[in-house]
Amino acid sequence: MKRVILLGSSGSIGRSACKVARELPERMKIVGLAVSRSVPVMLAQAREFGVKSLAVFDEQAAADAGRELPADSRLCKGAAGLVELVRETEADLVLVAIVGTAGLAPALAALSAGKDLAVASKEILVMAGEAVMKTAADRQRKILPVDSEHNAIFQCLQNAADREVRRLILTASGGPFRQTPKEQLATVSVEQALKHPTWNMGTKITIDSATLFNKGLEMIEARWLFNVEMARIDVIIHPQSIVHSMVEFVDHSVLAQLSHSDMCFPIQYAVTYPDRLPNNLGSLDFAKLGQLIFEAPDLQRFPALTLARHAGTVGGTMPAVFNAANEVAVARFLERRGTFPQIWESVEKVMAQHNSVPSADLDTILAADAWARRACEELHW
Repeated sequence: MKRVILLGSSGSIGRSACKVARELPERMKIVGLAVSRSVPVMLAQAREFGVKSLAVFDEQAAADAGRELPADSRLCKGAAGLVELVRETEADLVLVAIVGTAGLAPALAALSAGKDLAVASKEILVMAGEAVMKTAADRQRKILPVDSEHNAIFQCLQNAADREVRRLILTASGGPFRQTPKEQLATVSVEQALKHPTWNMGTKITIDSATLFNKGLEMIEARWLFNVEMARIDVIIHPQSIVHSMVEFVDHSVLAQLSHSDMCFPIQYAVTYPDRLPNNLGSLDFAKLGQLIFEAPDLQRFPALTLARHAGTVGGTMPAVFNAANEVAVARFLERRGTFPQIWESVEKVMAQHNSVPSADLDTILAADAWARRACEELHW
């Protein structure tokens, strides 16, 4: 039995985690829930699973939630409340599915408190991969990837020595503009960018999938999760999203993990690891699939991959700047204050202005994050 705290329980990952908990009640018990603002969803989940430890990030939403809580529940409020929740709640595993930088402090707090970490929030390892991995090693805690791509690599790497690995191959759906000519990208609408062909996700990550910034973030995340250099991490376009990622070994053999596109697969594996258990998610019908397509990414149409490789290679505070500038640029696009290509153009400009600080501590990383946000917001679109 794993006692699990869900940070970001109202989002797609959180809802999928609740589904896994329903199907595997003997292996997964939800003991803590946290949301940004979606209090009604959190309270419904708390009633269903009997959860008494809760947190709400948004201060106003937390105040409103306080009036609706059962008398025997505990509510933690704000950014400090997320940290309090993971420190004070008895649990084995903290699943972080908060979009953006808000998950970083509670992730480090969870590891420091002796809890394992399941990571669905890319920003944690992109911003502070060195610090997070060191904290996990010092506390002898596991970091279990929940992103489908990293979970696939994690499965393929079981019992493999680093010297046996030639490269990691992350698969990408290619998003809605996989075949859109580059010259047409300047006119795409917010609505078009939000029509992902495979996954049902939140707005920010859906835009990241359309620009391939999500894959760039995953490249940097993989660099820390699996302790490989950026030069050994590649991306391949695979529109069916059946092969979730691959590992090529030094003998040029390749292992891949395949399944239907359902986040319940990697969540279940993270919760039950190292065991595998039956579920109701269904088998692949290879005859029905017929064929699987793979294409090289067009780096002219998707400059995010080149920017990510540079950020991950430079290291230090540069990945935090890459991430923060992208968050601001995506928000501006969603607010219809700029064009689609201005997302990566803005990130490139901000990165060019930044002198990376190597082996930065958390305060320095957060300062670089704040600087990048200001610098991106000040750009003229």
